[in-house]
Amino acid sequence: MEERERRFGEEGGTLSYGSYLRVDDLLAQQVLASDPAAHDELLFITIHQVYELWFKQLLHELTYARDAMVNGETYAPRHALGRCHVIERVLVEQVAVLETMTPQDFLAFRSLLAPASGFQSVQFRELEFLSGRRDPALVARLHLSDAERARLDRRLAEPSLWDAFCALLATRGLPVDGEETRRESLLAVARDRAAYGDLWDVAEALVSHDELVGQWRARHVDMVERQIGTKSGTGGSTGAPYLRRSLGVRFFPELWELRSYL
Repeated sequence: MEERERRFGEEGGTLSYGSYLRVDDLLAQQVLASDPAAHDELLFITIHQVYELWFKQLLHELTYARDAMVNGETYAPRHALGRCHVIERVLVEQVAVLETMTPQDFLAFRSLLAPASGFQSVQFRELEFLSGRRDPALVARLHLSDAERARLDRRLAEPSLWDAFCALLATRGLPVDGEETRRESLLAVARDRAAYGDLWDVAEALVSHDELVGQWRARHVDMVERQIGTKSGTGGSTGAPYLRRSLGVRFFPELWELRSYL
């Protein structure tokens, strides 16, 4: 009898969808603080855990883009940054899911969260440090484990995306020593896209990353005000007023200012 054609996945392996993705472990991580359980606390935990998973992927992609620029590459950072843009749009849209929770439903368990706060997200601080927004004093203000502190200290010490982009310009013979010199180099890139089109595309991809993170911050502030008004944050910050002060922050101010000189 002719042997049946073997199909992919029939080689005797025991791996399953659930075991590969560790679904049982994943679904065990949504532990509610409220008792009896507040209906919307599961949504609150799920949304924030999903954010942290996306932050992990963003760090993976942005680190790859940074390292590729340091090595003089332009395709790899453009591709990685393009993926980041799609993820960041998901982060913005995800706020709408959290807004299906009413302020009254949030208040049913909000007091149990203190002193925890989104301000304490180590991965988001890593994203800021890697992108170029560096504030060493911030590390001292956070309640961190030794491992978390080491992660943030490492991000402060390593090159940022902006450092890597400047290194990329230098590999193409464009001087980057000093802000005015960099502006002339950036203008040369902008004005000669036949010669520097790939560099211009990387610069625009960085601006889009900056813009989309800014949109997420703004959307997040609106959500916070919709939920708690001007109440203090659970971590002790001033809440929405504190978040509003961060809205004008740019990772790559020189790329934004370039528009004024074109």
